[in-house]
Amino acid sequence: QLQASGGGLVQPGDSLKLSCAASVRILSRYGLGWFRQAPGKEREFVATISPSGAVIKYALSVKGRFTISRDNARYMVYLQMNSMRPEDTAVYYCAAVPPGGVETKSETYEYWGQGTLVTVSS
Repeated sequence: QLQASGGGLVQPGDSLKLSCAASVRILSRYGLGWFRQAPGKEREFVATISPSGAVIKYALSVKGRFTISRDNARYMVYLQMNSMRPEDTAVYYCAAVPPGGVETKSETYEYWGQGTLVTVSS
């Protein structure tokens, strides 16, 4: 249903763009979000975008540096990450939340991709 890609090793200050391919059924009705989980830490919310793209929310830690977007015609959602920091190192997951779900809470998300590792290190 969801397939994330684009992770890798970057240096502090660099940029990286994650992609997530979604099925037609999910893209047409579900909000889409990105979460991340660093080693030894709980999974945390990063960003979310509504089905139409009109409503976007970010975690404070990434606001102004990360941009979430979706291309419904290509069945894709993206996370553009700029000015990256070592604390951005984590496995990043894309996920889909059904209508009525709380977009910032991982427990309300119904579908999850497999995760892609992002490492920020000099």
